[in-house]
Amino acid sequence: MNYRIAVCDDDEPYARYLSELAARWADRAGAEVEVERFPSAEAFLFRYEEEKDFDILLLDIEMTGMDGVALAKTVRAESEDTQIVFVTGYTDYISQGYEVSALHYLTKPVDPDKLLEVLTRAAGRLRRNEPFLTLELPGETVRVPLGKIRYLDVLHNYVTVHADRDYPVKRPLADLEAALDGRFFRAGRSCILNLTYLRRASRAEAELTTGERIPLPRGQYEKLNRAIIQRM
Repeated sequence: MNYRIAVCDDDEPYARYLSELAARWADRAGAEVEVERFPSAEAFLFRYEEEKDFDILLLDIEMTGMDGVALAKTVRAESEDTQIVFVTGYTDYISQGYEVSALHYLTKPVDPDKLLEVLTRAAGRLRRNEPFLTLELPGETVRVPLGKIRYLDVLHNYVTVHADRDYPVKRPLADLEAALDGRFFRAGRSCILNLTYLRRASRAEAELTTGERIPLPRGQYEKLNRAIIQRM
C-alpha cells in the first residue's frame, strides 16, 4: 500500500532520523511511503489545510508555538483514521495521548526496532479501516483496497481495475463507480482516476505518480482541475 507519513519535530536532525527509519520500514514491509518533515505544528497545519490525506503522524510534543498534543487534537477532529504516534523526550504527557486515541507513545532516544514495530501496527490498522472494492473473477473473489487502485478503464465489455495487478471484470463502469469514494474522478465515459496518484495533468492526458499516462477526453481537463481543488 501507499502511505503518507508526516514527521513533526523542531529538532531537524532527529526529524531526519525518524524519516530515515520510516523509509527503512517501508523497504522491509514492501510498502511505498511519502515522508514529509515539518519543523512546527503550524507548518504542518498549513499543509494539512491543503492535503488531509496523511496516514501516520510522528509528533514531538514540546515544540515552539503549538505543542504536539494540541496539534493531535486538531487532526483527530478531522479524522478518526489517522494514526498518531508521539515521539518525545518527555513522559509527562502520556495520559493526554489517550485523549486523541494515539497509537503509541515513544520516548527519545527511540529504539529503531520499536518504531518499526509501531509503524507495522499503524499500517495494520489502516488496512483494516481501508474500504475495499469486491470483484468477482473467474474462479475467485478478490477484495481490492481502494487506496491501491490507480485507475479503472473500459475496453470493449470489460473494465480493468489497475491496482497491485490488473483485474479485468465484465461489469458496467457505473456499477464499480458507485463503490468508490471521493478520491476518484470520472474522466469521461471510459475512465476513472484515483486523484491521490495524480502527478500532473494537461489538456491531453493525466500523468500518474507511477509514470503511467492516461488520455483525457476533450473537456475533462477543467473538470479534473475543479475536482482537485474541491478535494484540497
